[in-house]
Amino acid sequence: MILMMFLGNDLIEAVPLDKANIPLPGYLGNLKRALKEKYRDTLLQAPQPPDFFIMNPMESQQSLN
Repeated sequence: MILMMFLGNDLIEAVPLDKANIPLPGYLGNLKRALKEKYRDTLLQAPQPPDFFIMNPMESQQSLN
């Protein structure tokens, strides 16, 4: 699974997730905060806040078959 950060229609970064840690409190929040801090200058210039999505690439590929 991956956590994707979008700004408008642009994919800013995709981070692999550890499935075992997803249910743990704060795991996703910490990753989102780290991405926001990493791209702080870009986000300050953006008219809208970033969007975050979680995707399982394996499920997407299976749906195409």
